[in-house]
Amino acid sequence: MAEGDPVRPRFRTSGPAAALLASAFVVSTCGLIYELLASTLASYLLGDSVTQFSTVIGSYLFAMGVGSWCSRYVKRDEVRLFVRVELLIALIGGSSAAALFLLFPLVEHFRVALYGLVLAIGFLVGLEIPLLIRILRGFDFRETVSNVLTFDYVGALVASLLFPLLLMPHLGMIRTGFLFGIANAAVALALLFALPRAASYRSEKVAAILILIGLAAGFAASDRLQRWAEVASYGEPVIYAQTTRFQRIVLTRRDDDLRLYLNGNLQFSSRDEYRYHEALVHPALGRVANLRNVLILGGGDGLAAREVLKHPEVTKLTLVDLDGEMTSLFAHTPTLTRLNGGSLTDKRMTVINADGFRWAREHSGQYDAIIIDFPDPVDYSVGKLYTETFYRAVRKLLAPGGMMVVQSTSPLVAPNAFWTVATTLEAAGLQTRGYHVYVPSFGEWGFVLAAPGPIPNQARILPGGRFLTPIIDQRLFDFPPDMARRPTPVNRLDNQVLVREFADAWDKYES
Repeated sequence: MAEGDPVRPRFRTSGPAAALLASAFVVSTCGLIYELLASTLASYLLGDSVTQFSTVIGSYLFAMGVGSWCSRYVKRDEVRLFVRVELLIALIGGSSAAALFLLFPLVEHFRVALYGLVLAIGFLVGLEIPLLIRILRGFDFRETVSNVLTFDYVGALVASLLFPLLLMPHLGMIRTGFLFGIANAAVALALLFALPRAASYRSEKVAAILILIGLAAGFAASDRLQRWAEVASYGEPVIYAQTTRFQRIVLTRRDDDLRLYLNGNLQFSSRDEYRYHEALVHPALGRVANLRNVLILGGGDGLAAREVLKHPEVTKLTLVDLDGEMTSLFAHTPTLTRLNGGSLTDKRMTVINADGFRWAREHSGQYDAIIIDFPDPVDYSVGKLYTETFYRAVRKLLAPGGMMVVQSTSPLVAPNAFWTVATTLEAAGLQTRGYHVYVPSFGEWGFVLAAPGPIPNQARILPGGRFLTPIIDQRLFDFPPDMARRPTPVNRLDNQVLVREFADAWDKYES
């Protein structure tokens, strides 16, 4: 050995080696989980999942590269530094989801906090693997790099499967973060006892135990932390919250105002939802001559179905909604069934839990009226439900003389997005008529009627509605100049212009 070369410990037992290789697996699994948590949380809170996943993952990988590059400056005591890095990742990564949820309603520049955490975790994860490889060179491994990378890649596969299939639907983001922080800290603690000269790592052992206790307490209090964050975000008492495979469902209540939020976006307020749903349903159904069989795509809360079932001539109603947890909640909770009139358990109703895009392309039924009540196109996964491809599939489901209506966002806030829906429906071979209604919780809101043939001017509006009358029906189709039709592109699967138009308009409005 040349004079001045750093002295690396050489171990004769296999115990430390096995512990270090096992840590490579845990390091990779935990690191990818933190990355997926930040990306998913950003898409929940900020919308546009493609942008959020792309920028978060890109930032994370960049920070990993910086961390890997900086590892060259570590000249001694790699084991101690590796353990400390592991504990820092456990602390920061494990609490990251909880911290971001709590910070979102409190800080003005949330993205600074988001990317600060992403960069910090990525930098530390980038330090781990080079340090681990250098430590393992103290063993007589001929294939040190290949051994570490094998465990690293296997850990990444495990994380990518666990996250969507088990962790998100059953634990949620905050609890998942704490769980994998515990895993990081536990590996560090186990490594401390497995390594030679364990007595010299006393301060690291104490830190590991304290971090484990703190993360375990966070895991136990995850539901309470989630509630605190949501109460601060919504400004209203949260009476129900659940994370499903597809979305975060939150119900709030203040006095007589019950509100539904999906992924943080308001879906309805019980004080004025009747305006929205009467305007969504009756102008379309009232323009169908032979109304018997109706299809609703989306609308898992059953409120649009409530309005459809007011038409006595409807003999069959089919509702297709992605989330079975959503339809079950609104079918069996007394407070909610009073609101939707028990529509989801009506004898005329058939509820199908399926992806609307795939279902429409594979189904071959014929419907006299189709109501499309999807959430706004905040990201590309929802934006596909506003594309020419989707509308062509839905058009095939319309019976002769049938009518469809599409929830189409605000023509005042996002006029380009609103009229893009009409342009896209026309590209699918349908004639259209846009209309709008004022809903206090949303402001001016828009819908588009569409049919293979001419759309009647007059509609048969049921008596007894709280809002809609034949005279009001006619007024809905009048647009002032600031909401008037304008040239817009077609929203296709390969361009998704609607998502960008929607995001740009609402960002400007809310800034």
